[in-house]
Amino acid sequence: MLPSPSFSRTIVSMDTFVTIDIIEPDSAQAAAESVERAFSWFSEIERRCSRFDLDSEVMRLSAQIGSPVVVSELLFQAITFALSVAELSGGAFDPTLGGSLEARGFNRNYQTGETVDSGLRTAAVATYADVVLDPVGSTITLLRPLILDLGAVVKGMAIDLAALELRSFENYSINAGGDIYVAGHGPDSDRWNIGLRNPRQPDQIFETLRVSNVSVCTSGDYERRSGNGFAGHHIVNPKTRRSPPAIASLTVVAPTAMVADALGTAAFVLGPRRGLRFLERQGVEGLIVSPTLVSHETKGFSRYRQ
Repeated sequence: MLPSPSFSRTIVSMDTFVTIDIIEPDSAQAAAESVERAFSWFSEIERRCSRFDLDSEVMRLSAQIGSPVVVSELLFQAITFALSVAELSGGAFDPTLGGSLEARGFNRNYQTGETVDSGLRTAAVATYADVVLDPVGSTITLLRPLILDLGAVVKGMAIDLAALELRSFENYSINAGGDIYVAGHGPDSDRWNIGLRNPRQPDQIFETLRVSNVSVCTSGDYERRSGNGFAGHHIVNPKTRRSPPAIASLTVVAPTAMVADALGTAAFVLGPRRGLRFLERQGVEGLIVSPTLVSHETKGFSRYRQ
């Protein structure tokens, strides 16, 4: 049986375009059904984990302080992973910054265009240490008033779960607003060619990587700018509550998108030198571009150019 033409579909989810491409599947129907299941993870995770929906599970949790709350397995896993990265990074990554991000103007629901006001008062001193997990009862207790923001975790989580739905295919890609997972090879190569944007001229390619069976996630200071009179962008240093100024873009290559995205956010806050050391300790590769377009990279990153 001859293979079907390459299958491609795009939806809007998590405030970005999400595209899945399958290279010449044996069955177009099987591809369509698998892609539908893959996209359903984005909807499910957004429904449970979005800070921009007051009815989401994570926002209902954020409204309950001091008492154990039973949560779904999906939300429990997302928060558990976020807290583990917070520990590894010494607090450079912190999922309790939702209140600060809301105050900076990052509180608009992309589906409705409406500003989301949680009405929750948050403690300025709250940190990830104020989130207590009970794996036995699948409960989470918030010790101080805070809003959980899982943006640097759940998009990668959705990509990884979507990839599991596509594992019967050999060659495919999932691209969620620049956070990418690729398997096998692309249409014109033995691997996939991934272009990294120039952070100061976003319509130009700064670097091209050749990768397979990995995730490539990039964070940039150009992506989302603050509102409400605040300077900076959507990545915030938990200690200073300001956007780190030393990095224009940071790309991480890792086995999964959830790992790449979260570790990249932590490294962005840590800065070029400490950030690269952090990535190397975690066994992943990274490229950091300064505001003046000077590149810094981990020792093994160059293999992705070959």
